[in-house]
Amino acid sequence: MRNVDRLPFIFAGVLFLLAWLLGFPMRAQSAPLRDVRCTLIADAATGKTLYQEGVCDQRFSPASTFKVPLSLIGYDAGILGDEHTPSWDYKPEFNAVKRDRKTVDPVIWERDSIIWYSREITRRLGAENFAGYVSRFGYGNGDVSGDPGKHDGLTHSWVNSSLKITPVEQVDFLRKLLGRKLPVSAKAYGMTSAIIPTFQAGDWTVQGKTGSTRLANDADKIRDMRSLGWFVGWAKKDGQQIVFARLVVDAARTDMPKGLKTRAAFLKDLPLLVK
Repeated sequence: MRNVDRLPFIFAGVLFLLAWLLGFPMRAQSAPLRDVRCTLIADAATGKTLYQEGVCDQRFSPASTFKVPLSLIGYDAGILGDEHTPSWDYKPEFNAVKRDRKTVDPVIWERDSIIWYSREITRRLGAENFAGYVSRFGYGNGDVSGDPGKHDGLTHSWVNSSLKITPVEQVDFLRKLLGRKLPVSAKAYGMTSAIIPTFQAGDWTVQGKTGSTRLANDADKIRDMRSLGWFVGWAKKDGQQIVFARLVVDAARTDMPKGLKTRAAFLKDLPLLVK
């Protein structure tokens, strides 16, 4: 090997030695994190799996799909009244994106996925009651502590934080909701069904909620460049009722929130997946 060819190796060796002597951490570059996809559809009454594809047992942030259980909680606790009560005005301290700076009621909250409205519900509920509901629901890992050291679980735990859930657990929770097996009032069930957005997928009438978020660094501080998109809910056709969860986790950039793209793809696919 010619001397000039050795120079890059010598230079790299010198840099490594200097870093070691100065005490800099020497951690190898981690491989990119895997993409995750899951589609899970089950019979709402029996729980029989009708269709499953992908990795469905890995927990991720529920993001805005948490508005489904939070609706049950809000109505059961008396914080929410009906489809249009309460109607809360936006305040600058909410620090919301421009499109969310408006007056919001429960229907608008679910339709437009307004996070400040969710946080106003949990603030009125209080940390102890909030944790109690999530625990009694058996929702995901049940961890509403929030980010370590920030004491923000009451307002942030369900978005890219401590609370996590698998697609399998999403479907199990939705079956409990439809079967009215959760510890909430009849009004909470009825009003939640009334405000969850409705869509058509062929002959299927679908109700469901999207969720979108970028993922945080993992415990080793490796940068996770992925984002996730959820679409979870239930659908009816000719007397048959199903529950479903679709999850997409990858680093692909989209021209819309990943949850909306995930919803559009699922609504297109559903008539072909379950006849």
